Amino acid sequence: MSIPLAERLRPRTLDELVGQKHLTGKGSVLRSAIEHGKIPSIILWGPPGSGKTTIANIIAHTLKAPFFTLSAISSGVKDVREVIDEAKKTAGTILFIDEIHRFNKGQQDALLGAVEKGTIRLIGATTENPSFEVNSALLSRCQVYVLKPLDEKDLILLLDHAITTDEDLKKRKIELTQTAAMLKISGGDARKLLNLLELIVDSFPGEGKITITDDFVMETAQRRIALYDKKGEQHYDIISAFIKSMRGSDPNAAVYWLARMIEGGEDVKFIARRMVILASEDIGNANPTALVLANATFDAVNKIGYPESQLILSQCATYLASSPKSNSATTAIGRAMEAVRQFGDLLVPLHIRNAPTRLMKELDYGKNYEYSHSFENNFSEQEYLPEEISGSKFYDPGHNAREEELRKYLKGLWKEKYGY
Repeated sequence: MSIPLAERLRPRTLDELVGQKHLTGKGSVLRSAIEHGKIPSIILWGPPGSGKTTIANIIAHTLKAPFFTLSAISSGVKDVREVIDEAKKTAGTILFIDEIHRFNKGQQDALLGAVEKGTIRLIGATTENPSFEVNSALLSRCQVYVLKPLDEKDLILLLDHAITTDEDLKKRKIELTQTAAMLKISGGDARKLLNLLELIVDSFPGEGKITITDDFVMETAQRRIALYDKKGEQHYDIISAFIKSMRGSDPNAAVYWLARMIEGGEDVKFIARRMVILASEDIGNANPTALVLANATFDAVNKIGYPESQLILSQCATYLASSPKSNSATTAIGRAMEAVRQFGDLLVPLHIRNAPTRLMKELDYGKNYEYSHSFENNFSEQEYLPEEISGSKFYDPGHNAREEELRKYLKGLWKEKYGY
Protein backbone atom coordinates (compact mmCIF):
# COMPACT_ATOMS: atom_id res chain seq x y z
CA MET A 1 0.00 0.00 0.00
CA SER A 2 1.33 3.44 -0.93
CA ILE A 3 2.29 5.72 1.96
CA PRO A 4 0.05 8.83 1.99
CA LEU A 5 1.66 12.06 0.82
CA ALA A 6 1.20 13.74 4.21
CA GLU A 7 3.14 10.93 5.88
CA ARG A 8 5.86 10.88 3.19
CA LEU A 9 6.48 14.58 3.75
CA ARG A 10 6.33 14.59 7.54
CA PRO A 11 9.26 16.76 8.74
CA ARG A 12 12.02 15.14 10.75
CA THR A 13 13.72 18.33 11.96
CA LEU A 14 12.55 21.71 13.21
CA ASP A 15 14.05 23.41 10.16
CA GLU A 16 11.78 21.35 7.91
CA LEU A 17 8.65 22.23 9.89
CA VAL A 18 6.25 24.68 8.23
CA GLY A 19 4.49 27.13 10.55
CA GLN A 20 4.54 27.47 14.36
CA LYS A 21 7.59 29.78 14.27
CA HIS A 22 6.50 31.26 17.61
CA LEU A 23 7.28 27.86 19.12
CA THR A 24 9.97 26.37 16.89
CA GLY A 25 11.71 29.37 15.27
CA LYS A 26 15.24 30.44 16.15
CA GLY A 27 15.45 31.49 19.80
CA SER A 28 11.97 30.24 20.69
CA VAL A 29 11.36 28.61 24.06
CA LEU A 30 10.39 25.18 22.74
CA ARG A 31 13.21 25.06 20.19
CA SER A 32 15.77 25.97 22.86
CA ALA A 33 14.41 23.26 25.14
CA ILE A 34 14.64 20.67 22.35
CA GLU A 35 18.16 21.71 21.32
CA HIS A 36 19.37 21.49 24.91
CA GLY A 37 17.57 18.21 25.56
CA LYS A 38 15.62 19.78 28.42
CA ILE A 39 12.12 18.76 27.43
CA PRO A 40 9.61 18.67 30.29
CA SER A 41 6.22 17.01 30.02
CA ILE A 42 4.17 19.14 27.63
CA ILE A 43 0.69 19.53 26.18
CA LEU A 44 0.43 20.62 22.54
CA TRP A 45 -2.90 22.36 22.01
CA GLY A 46 -3.95 23.27 18.51
CA PRO A 47 -6.34 22.61 15.61
CA PRO A 48 -6.13 19.49 13.40
CA GLY A 49 -3.20 19.44 11.00
CA SER A 50 -1.23 22.15 12.81
CA GLY A 51 1.78 19.92 13.56
CA LYS A 52 1.23 18.41 17.01
CA THR A 53 2.18 14.85 16.07
CA THR A 54 5.01 16.11 13.88
CA ILE A 55 6.55 18.13 16.71
CA ALA A 56 6.33 15.11 19.01
CA ASN A 57 8.16 12.99 16.44
CA ILE A 58 10.80 15.69 15.91
CA ILE A 59 11.43 15.85 19.66
CA ALA A 60 11.89 12.08 19.86
CA HIS A 61 14.12 12.04 16.75
CA THR A 62 16.26 14.94 17.97
CA LEU A 63 16.68 13.58 21.48
CA LYS A 64 17.09 10.00 20.22
CA ALA A 65 14.91 8.94 23.11
CA PRO A 66 12.70 5.82 23.45
CA PHE A 67 9.35 6.87 21.98
CA PHE A 68 5.94 5.32 22.62
CA THR A 69 2.68 6.42 21.03
CA LEU A 70 -0.84 5.84 22.34
CA SER A 71 -4.17 7.05 21.03
CA ALA A 72 -6.65 8.09 23.70
CA ILE A 73 -9.43 6.71 21.49
CA SER A 74 -8.19 3.13 21.53
CA SER A 75 -5.93 2.91 24.60
CA GLY A 76 -6.73 2.38 28.26
CA VAL A 77 -5.12 2.32 31.69
CA LYS A 78 -3.55 -1.09 30.98
CA ASP A 79 -1.71 0.32 27.93
CA VAL A 80 -0.48 3.32 29.92
CA ARG A 81 0.87 1.10 32.70
CA GLU A 82 2.65 -1.16 30.21
CA VAL A 83 4.48 1.86 28.76
CA ILE A 84 5.37 3.10 32.25
CA ASP A 85 6.81 -0.34 33.12
CA GLU A 86 8.97 -0.20 29.97
CA ALA A 87 10.01 3.38 30.75
CA LYS A 88 11.36 2.32 34.13
CA LYS A 89 14.02 0.34 32.24
CA THR A 90 15.25 3.30 30.15
CA ALA A 91 15.70 6.90 31.28
CA GLY A 92 14.27 9.71 29.19
CA THR A 93 11.39 7.75 27.67
CA ILE A 94 8.82 9.87 25.83
CA LEU A 95 5.14 8.90 25.77
CA PHE A 96 3.07 10.66 23.12
CA ILE A 97 -0.70 10.51 23.67
CA ASP A 98 -2.80 11.73 20.77
CA GLU A 99 -6.18 13.27 21.68
CA ILE A 100 -5.33 13.19 25.36
CA HIS A 101 -8.59 15.03 26.10
CA ARG A 102 -10.36 11.74 25.35
CA PHE A 103 -8.74 10.10 28.38
CA ASN A 104 -11.11 9.87 31.34
CA LYS A 105 -10.08 10.81 34.88
CA GLY A 106 -8.87 7.30 35.73
CA GLN A 107 -6.70 7.11 32.64
CA GLN A 108 -5.21 10.53 33.27
CA ASP A 109 -4.60 9.70 36.93
CA ALA A 110 -2.61 6.64 35.85
CA LEU A 111 -0.07 9.03 34.29
CA LEU A 112 0.39 11.29 37.31
CA GLY A 113 2.97 9.38 39.30
CA ALA A 114 5.18 8.58 36.31
CA VAL A 115 5.09 12.19 35.08
CA GLU A 116 5.83 13.57 38.55
CA LYS A 117 8.78 11.23 39.12
CA GLY A 118 10.14 11.80 35.62
CA THR A 119 9.74 8.13 34.67
CA ILE A 120 8.21 9.34 31.44
CA ARG A 121 8.18 12.64 29.62
CA LEU A 122 4.61 13.08 28.48
CA ILE A 123 3.68 14.79 25.24
CA GLY A 124 -0.08 15.15 24.98
CA ALA A 125 -1.82 16.42 21.86
CA THR A 126 -5.28 17.95 22.02
CA THR A 127 -7.64 20.00 19.88
CA GLU A 128 -9.64 20.98 22.99
CA ASN A 129 -8.84 23.55 25.65
CA PRO A 130 -6.72 21.57 28.15
CA SER A 131 -7.98 23.78 31.00
CA PHE A 132 -11.34 22.06 30.63
CA GLU A 133 -10.37 18.64 29.26
CA VAL A 134 -7.21 17.68 31.19
CA ASN A 135 -7.21 17.03 34.95
CA SER A 136 -5.79 19.98 36.87
CA ALA A 137 -3.33 17.70 38.69
CA LEU A 138 -1.87 16.43 35.43
CA LEU A 139 -2.06 19.83 33.74
CA SER A 140 -0.06 21.44 36.56
CA ARG A 141 2.80 19.05 35.80
CA CYS A 142 2.93 19.96 32.11
CA GLN A 143 3.93 22.97 30.06
CA VAL A 144 1.20 23.94 27.59
CA TYR A 145 2.16 25.13 24.09
CA VAL A 146 -0.51 26.60 21.82
CA LEU A 147 -0.27 25.87 18.07
CA LYS A 148 -1.91 28.09 15.46
CA PRO A 149 -3.65 27.11 12.19
CA LEU A 150 -1.28 27.40 9.26
CA ASP A 151 -1.74 30.71 7.42
CA GLU A 152 -1.96 31.16 3.65
CA LYS A 153 1.77 31.74 3.28
CA ASP A 154 2.55 28.52 5.18
CA LEU A 155 0.09 26.49 3.12
CA ILE A 156 1.41 27.72 -0.23
CA LEU A 157 4.95 26.98 0.95
CA LEU A 158 3.82 23.47 1.88
CA LEU A 159 2.26 22.93 -1.57
CA ASP A 160 5.40 24.12 -3.36
CA HIS A 161 7.55 21.92 -1.14
CA ALA A 162 5.39 18.87 -1.90
CA ILE A 163 5.41 19.42 -5.64
CA THR A 164 9.16 20.02 -5.89
CA THR A 165 10.50 17.47 -3.39
CA ASP A 166 8.19 14.45 -3.28
CA GLU A 167 9.55 11.71 -5.55
CA ASP A 168 6.12 10.74 -6.90
CA LEU A 169 4.84 14.27 -7.48
CA LYS A 170 8.04 15.47 -9.16
CA LYS A 171 7.35 13.02 -12.01
CA ARG A 172 3.93 14.51 -12.77
CA LYS A 173 4.95 18.06 -13.93
CA ILE A 174 2.38 19.81 -11.76
CA GLU A 175 1.46 23.46 -12.36
CA LEU A 176 -0.51 25.26 -9.65
CA THR A 177 -2.23 28.10 -11.50
CA GLN A 178 -4.72 28.79 -8.69
CA THR A 179 -4.67 27.89 -4.99
CA ALA A 180 -7.69 29.66 -3.44
CA ALA A 181 -9.96 26.58 -3.50
CA MET A 182 -7.34 24.28 -1.98
CA LEU A 183 -6.58 26.77 0.78
CA LYS A 184 -10.26 27.25 1.57
CA ILE A 185 -11.03 23.54 1.75
CA SER A 186 -7.97 22.77 3.89
CA GLY A 187 -8.90 25.40 6.48
CA GLY A 188 -5.34 25.71 7.78
CA ASP A 189 -4.98 21.93 8.16
CA ALA A 190 -1.68 20.77 6.61
CA ARG A 191 -2.68 17.12 6.52
CA LYS A 192 -6.00 17.94 4.84
CA LEU A 193 -4.21 20.12 2.28
CA LEU A 194 -1.73 17.41 1.32
CA ASN A 195 -4.44 14.76 1.17
CA LEU A 196 -6.41 17.02 -1.16
CA LEU A 197 -3.37 17.64 -3.36
CA GLU A 198 -2.81 13.89 -3.65
CA LEU A 199 -6.49 13.38 -4.46
CA ILE A 200 -6.34 16.03 -7.21
CA VAL A 201 -3.17 14.58 -8.75
CA ASP A 202 -4.64 11.06 -8.72
CA SER A 203 -7.64 12.40 -10.63
CA PHE A 204 -5.43 13.08 -13.67
CA PRO A 205 -4.82 9.87 -15.65
CA GLY A 206 -1.56 9.15 -17.41
CA GLU A 207 1.82 10.81 -17.05
CA GLY A 208 1.18 14.16 -18.75
CA LYS A 209 1.32 17.68 -17.38
CA ILE A 210 -1.15 18.53 -14.60
CA THR A 211 -2.65 22.01 -14.41
CA ILE A 212 -4.54 22.62 -11.18
CA THR A 213 -7.27 25.28 -11.18
CA ASP A 214 -9.82 26.30 -8.57
CA ASP A 215 -12.70 25.00 -10.68
CA PHE A 216 -11.12 21.57 -11.02
CA VAL A 217 -10.32 21.44 -7.29
CA MET A 218 -13.92 22.25 -6.35
CA GLU A 219 -15.34 19.76 -8.84
CA THR A 220 -13.05 16.99 -7.62
CA ALA A 221 -13.54 17.78 -3.95
CA GLN A 222 -17.30 17.75 -4.21
CA ARG A 223 -17.23 14.53 -6.18
CA ARG A 224 -14.75 12.64 -4.01
CA ILE A 225 -14.98 14.04 -0.48
CA ALA A 226 -17.68 15.48 1.73
CA LEU A 227 -17.06 19.21 1.49
CA TYR A 228 -17.90 20.69 4.85
CA ASP A 229 -16.68 24.02 6.19
CA LYS A 230 -17.04 23.98 9.97
CA LYS A 231 -16.82 27.77 10.17
CA GLY A 232 -18.62 28.81 7.00
CA GLU A 233 -22.17 29.10 5.71
CA GLN A 234 -22.46 25.40 4.86
CA HIS A 235 -21.78 24.52 8.50
CA TYR A 236 -24.97 26.32 9.49
CA ASP A 237 -26.93 25.03 6.51
CA ILE A 238 -26.12 21.41 7.28
CA ILE A 239 -26.79 21.59 11.01
CA SER A 240 -30.08 23.32 10.11
CA ALA A 241 -30.95 20.48 7.72
CA PHE A 242 -30.03 17.94 10.42
CA ILE A 243 -32.25 19.57 13.06
CA LYS A 244 -35.17 20.09 10.69
CA SER A 245 -34.98 16.48 9.48
CA MET A 246 -35.26 15.19 13.06
CA ARG A 247 -38.02 17.69 13.83
CA GLY A 248 -39.77 16.56 10.65
CA SER A 249 -39.61 12.88 11.72
CA ASP A 250 -37.39 11.80 8.80
CA PRO A 251 -34.70 9.49 10.20
CA ASN A 252 -33.28 8.84 6.73
CA ALA A 253 -32.58 12.51 6.04
CA ALA A 254 -31.36 13.00 9.61
CA VAL A 255 -28.74 10.26 9.38
CA TYR A 256 -27.61 11.53 5.95
CA TRP A 257 -26.92 15.04 7.28
CA LEU A 258 -25.29 13.46 10.32
CA ALA A 259 -22.97 11.54 8.00
CA ARG A 260 -22.07 14.78 6.21
CA MET A 261 -21.03 16.33 9.49
CA ILE A 262 -19.08 13.26 10.60
CA GLU A 263 -17.22 13.07 7.27
CA GLY A 264 -16.45 16.77 7.59
CA GLY A 265 -14.88 16.26 11.01
CA GLU A 266 -17.53 18.14 12.99
CA ASP A 267 -17.00 18.19 16.75
CA VAL A 268 -18.97 15.34 18.35
CA LYS A 269 -19.88 17.60 21.25
CA PHE A 270 -21.49 20.12 18.91
CA ILE A 271 -23.64 17.45 17.26
CA ALA A 272 -24.62 15.82 20.56
CA ARG A 273 -25.36 19.17 22.21
CA ARG A 274 -27.81 20.08 19.45
CA MET A 275 -29.61 16.76 19.88
CA VAL A 276 -29.99 17.36 23.63
CA ILE A 277 -31.61 20.72 22.85
CA LEU A 278 -33.92 19.18 20.22
CA ALA A 279 -35.03 16.48 22.66
CA SER A 280 -36.69 19.15 24.79
CA GLU A 281 -37.47 21.76 22.16
CA ASP A 282 -39.23 19.49 19.65
CA ILE A 283 -40.10 16.29 21.55
CA GLY A 284 -40.43 17.20 25.21
CA ASN A 285 -43.11 15.38 27.14
CA ALA A 286 -44.38 13.60 24.05
CA ASN A 287 -41.51 11.19 24.78
CA PRO A 288 -39.48 12.10 27.90
CA THR A 289 -37.06 9.25 27.17
CA ALA A 290 -35.72 11.29 24.25
CA LEU A 291 -33.98 13.70 26.60
CA VAL A 292 -32.57 10.81 28.63
CA LEU A 293 -31.08 9.20 25.51
CA ALA A 294 -29.79 12.51 24.13
CA ASN A 295 -28.06 13.32 27.41
CA ALA A 296 -26.57 9.81 27.59
CA THR A 297 -25.36 10.29 24.02
CA PHE A 298 -23.61 13.54 24.96
CA ASP A 299 -21.82 11.80 27.85
CA ALA A 300 -20.91 8.75 25.78
CA VAL A 301 -19.40 10.56 22.79
CA ASN A 302 -17.28 12.69 25.13
CA LYS A 303 -15.76 9.53 26.54
CA ILE A 304 -15.31 7.65 23.28
CA GLY A 305 -14.68 10.11 20.43
CA TYR A 306 -14.44 9.18 16.77
CA PRO A 307 -14.79 6.82 15.01
CA GLU A 308 -16.97 4.80 17.41
CA SER A 309 -19.08 7.83 18.32
CA GLN A 310 -20.72 7.76 14.90
CA LEU A 311 -22.67 4.68 16.02
CA ILE A 312 -23.97 6.41 19.14
CA LEU A 313 -24.83 9.59 17.25
CA SER A 314 -26.70 7.56 14.63
CA GLN A 315 -28.72 5.70 17.26
CA CYS A 316 -29.75 8.92 18.95
CA ALA A 317 -30.50 10.84 15.73
CA THR A 318 -32.71 8.11 14.31
CA TYR A 319 -34.50 7.71 17.66
CA LEU A 320 -35.20 11.42 17.97
CA ALA A 321 -36.40 11.60 14.37
CA SER A 322 -38.71 8.64 14.97
CA SER A 323 -40.19 10.01 18.21
CA PRO A 324 -43.58 11.76 18.49
CA LYS A 325 -43.16 15.52 18.48
CA SER A 326 -44.30 18.32 20.77
CA ASN A 327 -43.08 21.87 21.30
CA SER A 328 -45.33 22.45 24.33
CA ALA A 329 -42.38 22.79 26.73
CA THR A 330 -40.82 25.35 24.38
CA THR A 331 -44.00 27.42 24.09
CA ALA A 332 -44.60 27.15 27.84
CA ILE A 333 -41.31 28.80 28.78
CA GLY A 334 -41.81 31.36 26.00
CA ARG A 335 -45.21 32.38 27.39
CA ALA A 336 -43.86 32.47 30.94
CA MET A 337 -40.90 34.65 29.91
CA GLU A 338 -43.28 37.02 28.16
CA ALA A 339 -45.35 37.30 31.36
CA VAL A 340 -42.21 38.12 33.32
CA ARG A 341 -41.32 40.87 30.85
CA GLN A 342 -44.88 42.21 30.83
CA PHE A 343 -45.63 42.20 34.57
CA GLY A 344 -42.16 42.57 36.03
CA ASP A 345 -41.11 41.17 39.41
CA LEU A 346 -44.43 40.13 40.93
CA LEU A 347 -44.43 39.24 44.61
CA VAL A 348 -44.39 35.61 45.68
CA PRO A 349 -47.68 34.79 47.48
CA LEU A 350 -47.12 34.76 51.25
CA HIS A 351 -48.30 31.20 51.81
CA ILE A 352 -45.65 29.67 49.51
CA ARG A 353 -42.73 31.77 50.74
CA ASN A 354 -39.93 30.19 52.75
CA ALA A 355 -39.91 30.99 56.45
CA PRO A 356 -36.54 30.03 57.97
CA THR A 357 -36.56 32.76 60.67
CA ARG A 358 -38.90 33.81 63.46
CA LEU A 359 -39.39 37.27 61.94
CA MET A 360 -40.51 35.78 58.65
CA LYS A 361 -43.03 33.60 60.44
CA GLU A 362 -44.34 36.66 62.29
CA LEU A 363 -44.80 38.33 58.89
CA ASP A 364 -46.96 35.35 57.83
CA TYR A 365 -44.39 33.82 55.48
CA GLY A 366 -45.58 30.28 54.77
CA LYS A 367 -48.85 30.77 56.70
CA ASN A 368 -51.75 28.56 55.52
CA TYR A 369 -49.53 26.65 53.09
CA GLU A 370 -51.11 23.27 52.38
CA TYR A 371 -48.59 20.43 52.08
CA SER A 372 -49.75 18.52 48.99
CA HIS A 373 -48.92 15.07 50.33
CA SER A 374 -51.28 15.60 53.26
CA PHE A 375 -54.28 15.65 50.91
CA GLU A 376 -56.09 13.09 48.81
CA ASN A 377 -54.29 12.28 45.55
CA ASN A 378 -51.33 14.31 46.87
CA PHE A 379 -53.03 17.48 45.69
CA SER A 380 -54.42 20.65 47.25
CA GLU A 381 -56.12 23.22 45.05
CA GLN A 382 -54.31 26.33 46.25
CA GLU A 383 -52.81 29.31 44.42
CA TYR A 384 -49.20 29.18 43.31
CA LEU A 385 -49.07 32.16 40.92
CA PRO A 386 -49.00 35.84 41.88
CA GLU A 387 -52.49 37.31 42.15
CA GLU A 388 -52.01 39.52 39.08
CA ILE A 389 -51.59 36.52 36.75
CA SER A 390 -53.72 33.95 38.56
CA GLY A 391 -55.21 31.42 36.14
CA SER A 392 -52.64 32.05 33.39
CA LYS A 393 -52.02 28.90 31.38
CA PHE A 394 -48.44 28.71 30.13
CA TYR A 395 -48.19 24.96 29.57
CA ASP A 396 -50.67 23.52 27.09
CA PRO A 397 -50.00 19.78 26.59
CA GLY A 398 -49.49 18.69 23.00
CA HIS A 399 -51.89 16.45 21.11
CA ASN A 400 -50.00 13.18 21.42
CA ALA A 401 -50.59 10.06 23.47
CA ARG A 402 -48.40 10.89 26.44
CA GLU A 403 -49.38 14.53 26.74
CA GLU A 404 -53.07 13.75 26.31
CA GLU A 405 -52.67 11.67 29.47
CA LEU A 406 -51.07 14.69 31.15
CA ARG A 407 -53.91 16.92 29.94
CA LYS A 408 -56.50 14.53 31.36
CA TYR A 409 -54.65 14.34 34.68
CA LEU A 410 -54.28 18.12 34.99
CA LYS A 411 -57.92 18.69 34.04
CA GLY A 412 -58.98 16.28 36.77
CA LEU A 413 -56.96 18.24 39.32
CA TRP A 414 -57.62 21.82 38.33
CA LYS A 415 -61.14 21.42 36.93
CA GLU A 416 -61.78 24.55 34.84
CA LYS A 417 -59.15 26.88 36.28
CA TYR A 418 -56.62 26.50 33.48
CA GLY A 419 -58.94 25.38 30.73
CA TYR A 420 -57.43 21.91 30.24
